[in-house]
Amino acid sequence: MKKTNDQSYDLKEALLFSQRIAQLSKALWKSVEKDWQQWIKPYDLNINEHHILWISYHLNGASISEIAKFGVMHVSTAFNFSKKLEERGLLEFSKKESDKRNTYIQLTKEGEAILLDLMEHYEPSKNSVFSGALPLRDLYGKFPEFMELMTVIRKIYGEDFMDIFERSFCHIEEEFVDEGGKLVKKEANVTDQQESISN
Repeated sequence: MKKTNDQSYDLKEALLFSQRIAQLSKALWKSVEKDWQQWIKPYDLNINEHHILWISYHLNGASISEIAKFGVMHVSTAFNFSKKLEERGLLEFSKKESDKRNTYIQLTKEGEAILLDLMEHYEPSKNSVFSGALPLRDLYGKFPEFMELMTVIRKIYGEDFMDIFERSFCHIEEEFVDEGGKLVKKEANVTDQQESISN
Protein backbone atom coordinates (compact mmCIF):
# COMPACT_ATOMS: atom_id res chain seq x y z
CA MET A 1 0.00 0.00 0.00
CA LYS A 2 1.86 3.04 -1.32
CA LYS A 3 0.74 6.51 -0.28
CA THR A 4 2.36 9.88 -0.76
CA ASN A 5 2.13 12.49 1.98
CA ASP A 6 -0.90 14.21 0.47
CA GLN A 7 -2.78 11.00 -0.52
CA SER A 8 -5.43 9.44 1.67
CA TYR A 9 -5.80 6.43 -0.64
CA ASP A 10 -3.52 3.81 -2.14
CA LEU A 11 -2.97 3.04 -5.82
CA LYS A 12 -4.86 -0.26 -5.75
CA GLU A 13 -7.92 1.48 -4.27
CA ALA A 14 -7.70 4.20 -6.95
CA LEU A 15 -7.36 1.65 -9.77
CA LEU A 16 -10.24 -0.49 -8.51
CA PHE A 17 -12.53 2.55 -8.24
CA SER A 18 -11.55 3.90 -11.69
CA GLN A 19 -12.00 0.54 -13.41
CA ARG A 20 -15.25 -0.22 -11.61
CA ILE A 21 -16.77 3.11 -12.70
CA ALA A 22 -15.39 2.66 -16.25
CA GLN A 23 -16.89 -0.82 -16.65
CA LEU A 24 -20.24 0.13 -15.10
CA SER A 25 -20.44 3.31 -17.21
CA LYS A 26 -19.66 1.43 -20.41
CA ALA A 27 -22.27 -1.24 -19.69
CA LEU A 28 -24.88 1.36 -18.73
CA TRP A 29 -24.12 3.57 -21.75
CA LYS A 30 -24.49 0.61 -24.15
CA SER A 31 -28.02 0.04 -22.86
CA VAL A 32 -28.90 3.76 -22.70
CA GLU A 33 -27.63 4.28 -26.24
CA LYS A 34 -29.71 1.41 -27.62
CA ASP A 35 -32.88 2.57 -25.82
CA TRP A 36 -32.34 6.19 -26.87
CA GLN A 37 -31.77 5.27 -30.53
CA GLN A 38 -34.91 3.13 -30.62
CA TRP A 39 -37.00 5.93 -29.07
CA ILE A 40 -35.93 8.61 -31.57
CA LYS A 41 -35.61 6.41 -34.68
CA PRO A 42 -39.14 7.11 -36.04
CA TYR A 43 -38.29 10.85 -36.07
CA ASP A 44 -35.13 10.40 -38.17
CA LEU A 45 -32.94 11.87 -35.42
CA ASN A 46 -29.66 10.70 -33.97
CA ILE A 47 -28.72 11.03 -30.30
CA ASN A 48 -26.74 14.26 -30.77
CA GLU A 49 -29.60 15.88 -32.70
CA HIS A 50 -32.17 14.89 -30.09
CA HIS A 51 -29.90 16.08 -27.29
CA ILE A 52 -29.48 19.46 -29.05
CA LEU A 53 -33.27 19.81 -29.41
CA TRP A 54 -33.70 18.87 -25.73
CA ILE A 55 -31.11 21.39 -24.51
CA SER A 56 -32.45 24.12 -26.82
CA TYR A 57 -35.93 23.59 -25.43
CA HIS A 58 -34.83 23.86 -21.81
CA LEU A 59 -32.37 26.74 -22.31
CA ASN A 60 -34.72 28.62 -24.65
CA GLY A 61 -32.10 30.33 -26.80
CA ALA A 62 -28.71 28.74 -26.18
CA SER A 63 -25.35 29.49 -27.74
CA ILE A 64 -23.54 26.75 -29.64
CA SER A 65 -20.89 26.72 -26.90
CA GLU A 66 -23.61 26.17 -24.26
CA ILE A 67 -25.07 23.34 -26.35
CA ALA A 68 -21.60 21.77 -26.56
CA LYS A 69 -20.97 22.16 -22.83
CA PHE A 70 -24.31 20.81 -21.64
CA GLY A 71 -24.50 18.17 -24.37
CA VAL A 72 -21.00 16.98 -23.48
CA MET A 73 -19.88 17.26 -27.10
CA HIS A 74 -17.23 19.15 -29.05
CA VAL A 75 -18.22 22.62 -30.30
CA SER A 76 -17.83 21.51 -33.94
CA THR A 77 -20.13 18.52 -33.27
CA ALA A 78 -22.74 20.81 -31.70
CA PHE A 79 -22.49 23.23 -34.63
CA ASN A 80 -22.60 20.57 -37.37
CA PHE A 81 -25.60 18.73 -35.94
CA SER A 82 -27.37 22.03 -35.20
CA LYS A 83 -26.81 23.00 -38.85
CA LYS A 84 -28.48 19.74 -39.96
CA LEU A 85 -31.43 20.49 -37.67
CA GLU A 86 -31.64 24.00 -39.13
CA GLU A 87 -31.74 22.55 -42.65
CA ARG A 88 -34.70 20.41 -41.56
CA GLY A 89 -36.46 23.50 -40.20
CA LEU A 90 -36.22 22.37 -36.56
CA LEU A 91 -33.81 25.09 -35.35
CA GLU A 92 -33.07 28.72 -36.19
CA PHE A 93 -29.63 30.32 -35.96
CA SER A 94 -29.19 33.92 -34.85
CA LYS A 95 -26.72 36.47 -33.49
CA LYS A 96 -27.47 38.78 -30.59
CA GLU A 97 -26.99 42.51 -31.02
CA SER A 98 -24.97 42.55 -27.79
CA ASP A 99 -22.93 39.43 -28.68
CA LYS A 100 -21.90 39.09 -32.34
CA ARG A 101 -19.19 36.51 -31.56
CA ASN A 102 -21.52 33.67 -30.51
CA THR A 103 -24.10 31.87 -32.59
CA TYR A 104 -27.39 31.18 -30.84
CA ILE A 105 -30.02 28.59 -31.68
CA GLN A 106 -33.72 28.51 -30.98
CA LEU A 107 -36.26 25.76 -31.56
CA THR A 108 -38.77 26.41 -34.33
CA LYS A 109 -42.41 25.43 -33.87
CA GLU A 110 -41.65 22.27 -35.86
CA GLY A 111 -38.66 21.45 -33.64
CA GLU A 112 -40.72 21.92 -30.49
CA ALA A 113 -43.55 19.82 -31.95
CA ILE A 114 -41.17 16.91 -32.62
CA LEU A 115 -39.65 17.16 -29.14
CA LEU A 116 -43.08 17.25 -27.47
CA ASP A 117 -44.31 14.37 -29.64
CA LEU A 118 -41.28 12.33 -28.60
CA MET A 119 -42.06 12.96 -24.95
CA GLU A 120 -45.70 12.07 -25.48
CA HIS A 121 -44.72 8.78 -27.11
CA TYR A 122 -42.13 7.73 -24.53
CA GLU A 123 -42.82 4.12 -23.49
CA PRO A 124 -41.16 3.13 -20.19
CA SER A 125 -41.59 -0.57 -20.95
CA LYS A 126 -39.20 -0.19 -23.92
CA ASN A 127 -36.46 1.32 -21.74
CA SER A 128 -34.15 -1.31 -20.28
CA VAL A 129 -32.54 1.02 -17.71
CA PHE A 130 -35.99 2.00 -16.44
CA SER A 131 -36.96 -1.68 -16.29
CA GLY A 132 -33.72 -2.48 -14.48
CA ALA A 133 -34.43 0.19 -11.83
CA LEU A 134 -38.09 -0.77 -11.36
CA PRO A 135 -37.40 -3.42 -8.68
CA LEU A 136 -35.62 -0.74 -6.60
CA ARG A 137 -38.64 1.55 -6.96
CA ASP A 138 -40.93 -1.30 -5.93
CA LEU A 139 -38.74 -2.06 -2.92
CA TYR A 140 -38.00 1.50 -1.71
CA GLY A 141 -40.95 3.43 -3.16
CA LYS A 142 -38.75 5.64 -5.38
CA PHE A 143 -36.18 5.44 -8.13
CA PRO A 144 -32.46 5.76 -7.33
CA GLU A 145 -31.44 9.42 -7.13
CA PHE A 146 -27.71 8.92 -7.81
CA MET A 147 -26.62 11.62 -5.35
CA GLU A 148 -23.05 10.30 -5.13
CA LEU A 149 -22.77 10.09 -8.93
CA MET A 150 -24.16 13.62 -9.28
CA THR A 151 -21.52 14.86 -6.82
CA VAL A 152 -18.79 13.28 -8.99
CA ILE A 153 -20.28 14.83 -12.17
CA ARG A 154 -20.56 18.23 -10.44
CA LYS A 155 -16.85 18.06 -9.56
CA ILE A 156 -15.93 17.15 -13.16
CA TYR A 157 -18.24 19.47 -15.14
CA GLY A 158 -19.00 22.24 -12.64
CA GLU A 159 -21.97 23.91 -11.04
CA ASP A 160 -23.34 25.38 -14.32
CA PHE A 161 -23.65 21.90 -15.81
CA MET A 162 -25.61 20.62 -12.83
CA ASP A 163 -27.84 23.73 -12.77
CA ILE A 164 -28.90 23.09 -16.38
CA PHE A 165 -29.25 19.38 -15.64
CA GLU A 166 -31.62 20.12 -12.74
CA ARG A 167 -33.48 22.88 -14.61
CA SER A 168 -34.40 20.54 -17.46
CA PHE A 169 -35.99 18.10 -15.04
CA CYS A 170 -37.77 20.89 -13.14
CA HIS A 171 -39.28 22.03 -16.47
CA ILE A 172 -40.68 18.55 -17.05
CA GLU A 173 -41.98 18.41 -13.47
CA GLU A 174 -43.70 21.80 -13.78
CA GLU A 175 -44.79 21.92 -17.43
CA PHE A 176 -46.05 18.41 -18.16
CA VAL A 177 -48.82 16.17 -16.88
CA ASP A 178 -49.45 12.47 -17.29
CA GLU A 179 -52.74 12.24 -19.14
CA GLY A 180 -54.01 8.81 -20.06
CA GLY A 181 -50.51 7.33 -20.06
CA LYS A 182 -49.00 10.15 -22.17
CA LEU A 183 -46.92 13.17 -21.18
CA VAL A 184 -48.72 16.31 -22.33
CA LYS A 185 -47.53 19.91 -22.02
CA LYS A 186 -49.87 21.84 -19.71
CA GLU A 187 -50.36 24.84 -22.04
CA ALA A 188 -51.19 22.59 -24.97
CA ASN A 189 -53.61 20.70 -22.73
CA VAL A 190 -55.36 23.95 -21.70
CA THR A 191 -55.56 25.11 -25.36
CA ASP A 192 -57.06 21.77 -26.44
CA GLN A 193 -59.66 21.99 -23.64
CA GLN A 194 -60.58 25.56 -24.64
CA GLU A 195 -60.97 24.51 -28.29
CA SER A 196 -63.18 21.55 -27.34
CA ILE A 197 -65.34 23.80 -25.13
CA SER A 198 -65.79 26.37 -27.94
CA ASN A 199 -66.79 23.65 -30.46
